[in-house]
Amino acid sequence: MSTDGGKQPRAGCTIDTDGRITFDLPPGPSEGQQLLLRLRPRKGQPEKTVHVLGIEPAGERRSAVLDTRPVLTEGRWDVYLLREPGAERQRLRAGLRDLRALVGGHLRRWPAPLAVRIPYVTKDGHLAVRAWLRTAHAEAEGVDVTGRSTTVGARLHGASLQEGAAVILRLRGSNHTVRTVEHRAGDDGRSLSFTVDHAELAAGTPPGSGVWDVSVRPAAGAPLIRVGRLLDDLADRKAVVVYPTADLGGVALHPYYTVDNDLSVEVGGQP
Repeated sequence: MSTDGGKQPRAGCTIDTDGRITFDLPPGPSEGQQLLLRLRPRKGQPEKTVHVLGIEPAGERRSAVLDTRPVLTEGRWDVYLLREPGAERQRLRAGLRDLRALVGGHLRRWPAPLAVRIPYVTKDGHLAVRAWLRTAHAEAEGVDVTGRSTTVGARLHGASLQEGAAVILRLRGSNHTVRTVEHRAGDDGRSLSFTVDHAELAAGTPPGSGVWDVSVRPAAGAPLIRVGRLLDDLADRKAVVVYPTADLGGVALHPYYTVDNDLSVEVGGQP
């Protein structure tokens, strides 16, 4: 059981390039106190996963360290203070977050599995950590929208382009409606670019509207790898990174990032 009763303490944090997070806590006793990270369950589901960290003195303040192991399950992790064993959890408000080490993350070569962590502030001002854990990932490095087409540049992490590689757009809600888009591969075997023709995509969308999820198949028969943007300091891109909307004779088409920071294209509605 958790509680937000009483005055909520504020915690900041610093993350390094390896994903290690050092939480900065206000002054107080360290003995017996712990920091708890709780994987936020889906609506109606029970809580399943927590991590508990020890708290140590750090000058006039206190700190707790979430190391690179254990790897966090993909999802959103809320941060709480436990003042003593068995005590009710106290949610922590967000203080200063030093995320500078994440800004150039897209320039690094990430191994498989890809494990990403981004501390962020929730809508109600609390501290949380967004985590991704994926076998491989295709990082979107540029999205250029014109009236007729959208061109995307991407780079694979944890995989490389092999014979039979393809860019696949799958209509959400359908396992069989897909479109294969021609791509251009870079010399490094990991980078690629592709252009989606707006009129062709609209013609393949059922009446009304539809959303196409963008993926890369790195080799013939290989599992799909979602294209998205995970490797920087933005935990939630959907409302922050907004691309232009194309007008296809009264039908709107625009690429966007989902709540999981994956790239999709919506067709339908008013421009």
